[in-house]
Amino acid sequence: MIGVALVDDEAMVRAGLGALLGAEPDMRVVGEGEDGAGVVDLVRRTRPDVVLMDVRMPRVDGIRATSSLLAALDAPPRVIVVTTFENDEYVYGALRAGASGFVLKRSRPEDIVSAVRLVHGGDALLFPEAIRSLAAAHSREDPRAVRAVAALTEREADTLRLAARGLSNAEIAERLVVGSETVKTHVSNVLAKLGVRDRTQAVVAAYDAGLVRPGVRREYGG
Repeated sequence: MIGVALVDDEAMVRAGLGALLGAEPDMRVVGEGEDGAGVVDLVRRTRPDVVLMDVRMPRVDGIRATSSLLAALDAPPRVIVVTTFENDEYVYGALRAGASGFVLKRSRPEDIVSAVRLVHGGDALLFPEAIRSLAAAHSREDPRAVRAVAALTEREADTLRLAARGLSNAEIAERLVVGSETVKTHVSNVLAKLGVRDRTQAVVAAYDAGLVRPGVRREYGG
């Protein structure tokens, strides 16, 4: 069962998301909050697996709330930002702060449900095309990301580039002509060296380090 907490200053949004997710056999809403200021206490009380977090809230926005949540807890839940505007610097700020992905408030119900399951699984990139678009528009050089990416081996860097394009482990294995278990090892090493929890954070770091650049493609093989 996937426990979900809802944090949004609009009661109607919380009610709609709660009804949607509560109807799923493998999900339950374990808590609600109307502002990012109380998100740490909410998560400590309710222990959700995933938090659906509004990015724009009047007192503490989703960026600060996500950052506080990940800093305060040893094993924080996954965070999905819920937003009105897709190509929004606020959204990319939340991803940089530690969110695992985002969904639009106008998304189809089945897409929101799928996003919760995907992020809970933790082994895939949520909406890779949209993440790349945000990174292209809002990424900036980060010395910490540069240092972390510099520590990657050539194969780990290749794996990260391909993951940033949204390829699955099986697709990366085919492109690099290696086994799937080898790719899993590369992905684990990438996450550890970058100090991130999932592929979304790894892709953000790749763009902020300049390892991946908009419009630049590279061929692999052998």
